[in-house]
Amino acid sequence: MTLRFETVDVFTTERFGGNPLAVIPDARGLNGRQMQRIANEFNLSETTFVLPPENPTHTAQVRIFTPQAEVPFAGHPNVGTAYVIGRRTELFGNAISDKLLFEEKAGLVAVDLMRQDGLTVGARLEAPQPLTVGAPHDVEVIGKACGLA
Repeated sequence: MTLRFETVDVFTTERFGGNPLAVIPDARGLNGRQMQRIANEFNLSETTFVLPPENPTHTAQVRIFTPQAEVPFAGHPNVGTAYVIGRRTELFGNAISDKLLFEEKAGLVAVDLMRQDGLTVGARLEAPQPLTVGAPHDVEVIGKACGLA
């Protein structure tokens, strides 16, 4: 099997700066186990896999993997994936607009492409759920987890 991929540097204007990301713009035919193995092979903080959306009014289904596990949502993978998609004219037979909607484990992620002189230069996203702060943890438990006395 041959897969096309792109690597991008997110949150920077310099090559090999910022947060690196691998994007598989057409992950059809891959299962979750294969995606995990590919993400492990890239060994970047995240790798995204783009699939056709379940709802045809959405742009794509995006799955995000670290080298160890799939995660439901993360910021820089969405920005980088939107950038890669935004540089295309179509995805899975549909034209690309400036407003993308990704289906993810955490819910729908709305992403607005930023363009300059007709070129995609970035993206802004809206988290699929409001951020919340959980219950505080005991400082001794945190210290122990970090190997600190």
